[in-house]
Amino acid sequence: MQLSVLLSLLPLAAAFPLHLPQAIRALLPRDLSSSQQDDLIDGTECKAITVIFARGTDSPGNMGESTGPPFVEAIGALVGTDNIAVQGVEYGATILTFLEGGDKKGAALMASLTEQAMTQCPSTKVVMAGYSQGGQLVHIAAASLSATVSAEVSSVVIFGDPDDGDAVGSIPSSKVLIICHKLDFICDGSFIVDSEHLNYAEDAGDAAAFVVAAAGL
Repeated sequence: MQLSVLLSLLPLAAAFPLHLPQAIRALLPRDLSSSQQDDLIDGTECKAITVIFARGTDSPGNMGESTGPPFVEAIGALVGTDNIAVQGVEYGATILTFLEGGDKKGAALMASLTEQAMTQCPSTKVVMAGYSQGGQLVHIAAASLSATVSAEVSSVVIFGDPDDGDAVGSIPSSKVLIICHKLDFICDGSFIVDSEHLNYAEDAGDAAAFVVAAAGL
């Protein structure tokens, strides 16, 4: 396809960013603020860091808005946006599955995506991350990973973790960052969502610094 033709498609591509051919996506400015990220399944070239992120209950896209995008934007600010790949986990994210302890199908998908990232890009540093119910998915997914795959996970970050205090599979605690605000009742095992559960964007910088340090970058 000629460059002139590709350029003519840019306005359309920007309006409909889901599952675009890689040749077109490569010409678009990198937008880590989007609530939909599909670098892994769209075949984006391997990056230094690959983040697999599970959003919270009833959040839009596969990344949500309040926590996932600020987190990956902060990583991009530290390592450069061309050095990070991001894949959101597509799952129902319903209140019912939250009350049941987390969406099991979503967790299975997260585990599969983690393994896929390592297979497609053996040198990438894989980060498992989630917010709220997404944190439940991280716990369940990590517990299902083999010892070999678990050892290759670079870091884990969970914001507003409903399972705060529980191990994250067999991943060493030194690779895990759990961020829970003091008055976030979800972290205490409650089902009450207050303002302290909704402002984890303010922790994006600290979380990003942890990820980059764990990756050795």
